[in-house]
Amino acid sequence: MNRTIELLINKSEITAGTRGASLGPEAIMTAARTQGSHFFSKYPKRSIADRNDVLDNPIKYPNAKRIHALVEVFENVSKEVKTTLENDKFPLVIAADHGSAGGTIAGIKAAHPDKRLGVIWIDAHADIHTPYTTPSGNMHGMPLATALNEDNLASQINDPSEDVVTMWSQLKNTGVPGPKIKAEDIVYIAVRDTEGPENDIIDRLNIRNYKVEDVRSQGAEAIASATLDQLNECDIIYISFDVDSMEPSHTSHGTGTPVGNGLMPEEAKYLLTRFAAQEKTACIEFVEVNPCLDEKLNTMAEVAFELLEATVAELEK
Repeated sequence: MNRTIELLINKSEITAGTRGASLGPEAIMTAARTQGSHFFSKYPKRSIADRNDVLDNPIKYPNAKRIHALVEVFENVSKEVKTTLENDKFPLVIAADHGSAGGTIAGIKAAHPDKRLGVIWIDAHADIHTPYTTPSGNMHGMPLATALNEDNLASQINDPSEDVVTMWSQLKNTGVPGPKIKAEDIVYIAVRDTEGPENDIIDRLNIRNYKVEDVRSQGAEAIASATLDQLNECDIIYISFDVDSMEPSHTSHGTGTPVGNGLMPEEAKYLLTRFAAQEKTACIEFVEVNPCLDEKLNTMAEVAFELLEATVAELEK
């Protein structure tokens, strides 16, 4: 396929509950340099404007922290992804926190409004909360809900302000109005840390989740094949890879919300390269490396770079 890759660097960390993810993309670049790799000189690279300045301000919207700035970040990410795709290049997004991934999906859909988009979400978390259901208000737990145009009012525990409702609607309508994906076109892999309202919507929408024990019992090859079979009717596929999908004792705790019983790096590598090899794959995103939380120096970034390098090698075949 020999795609023309363009790196999109997104340092936005306004949706996470801990600080430091904005340093993640640079940590991955540092890992490459430490290994003597010239990876980051091989491809054109664009930085996406962030709004990390709002981290210094008080929280105004407790059910959707910093949503006013996230509206702007969504627009910025969506436009950059759309432009890359319209220029016949492959957007490889290296992001800080996971909250702006809804903007990535919006950008893909804006570039391909008539194509059916499948999503492979490799993550410890479902990220399908809304301002109506979130217990924390951290918006890195909400990107898939924006892509689905979902509020999950059936599981409502919060009463967001009118301003939040308006801005939440803006997020859901970024890129193109309405839903960008169908629930049947989402596949979770390794999701294992969910909360009641998320379980409710996953069950209601019948979203498939291949758990880590499924990967172990059936093998990564079988899980990848089943995932691709499910998304067979999709025209294009987006892969979102959160490093917290992996087992922290075999990587490190260098991510905002590490969860035990995760994928082994080798399993993650197989899945990423297998999915990257698909002609339908239109965008891949790596997220949530946080070197400030890494108890093993820069190990998480080093693992992430190894996976990134292997993924790109497959994209370029």
